[in-house]
Amino acid sequence: MINWGNFISQCFNGLVLGALLALISSGLTIIYGTLGVLNLAHGAMFMLGGYAGWMAYHYTGSFIVAVIAGSLFVLVVGVVTERLIIRSFYTRSHEDQLLVTFGLGIIFVETVRFFFGSLSKAVPPPPPLLGITSLGFMFYPTYRLALLGIVAVALLALYFVLYRTRLGMIVRAGIEDSVMVDSLGIDVYRIFMLVFGIGAMAAGFAGIVNAPVVSIAPDVGEAILVQTFVVVVIGGVGSFPGAVLGGLIAGEIISITSMFDPGYSYVMLFVAMTLVLVLRPHGLLGTAGRE
Repeated sequence: MINWGNFISQCFNGLVLGALLALISSGLTIIYGTLGVLNLAHGAMFMLGGYAGWMAYHYTGSFIVAVIAGSLFVLVVGVVTERLIIRSFYTRSHEDQLLVTFGLGIIFVETVRFFFGSLSKAVPPPPPLLGITSLGFMFYPTYRLALLGIVAVALLALYFVLYRTRLGMIVRAGIEDSVMVDSLGIDVYRIFMLVFGIGAMAAGFAGIVNAPVVSIAPDVGEAILVQTFVVVVIGGVGSFPGAVLGGLIAGEIISITSMFDPGYSYVMLFVAMTLVLVLRPHGLLGTAGRE
């Protein structure tokens, strides 16, 4: 039965999911905006972060170590992947880029399945964040509230890097005109490597901090990848604020629709994306030329 308590609870769920999607999408959108590469392996990197963090937790019992290990592992995977494979495809067609990143995603997933099997793995939240918290008008899982804060801090850190550092200035300039950045004598390939690594790390970080909420499995990145692409389309390709806004909108749509009928959550998400494409083809906060 639907009541105000359920509705508010679902709104909170949508806020948490939306913040998580915003973080993952921000990594994807800066990769495409700067490098021009649509990374279909982004969902697999979300999954890799979860598994790397799970292994670290298994050996150390520390959730903080798990988060750091999962994030750094995917950062290294992103840097190595860009350096050895993606770099060779910058001048290739978008079809080739899609195929190679799609293939990389399959390799990552099947490698994890080979070593860890198909059964899901669980990472418990830190002991201080177990249980539920009273918000006065409802009770809500403590870790989900903490997750909202964790992701918000991560988004603020990413915003600081993009808008308050020299690297961020170069990245944003590269989104607008990478040829001009190259002509200024800046080593764009080094910047590209860092951007790909940071974008991958955002997905990996999201993968491990979300593990106490949703168990990790080799295929966990597939649904996230679909949702992330919808978020990027809604918010605007290459726009960090657009990724945040699109993530929050998508999270609320999925969560509130699930309250009425979970089977229609994806339908409504794609309806929203279609409306944005019809009314504002470049996304809510996107600009022309980055579709």
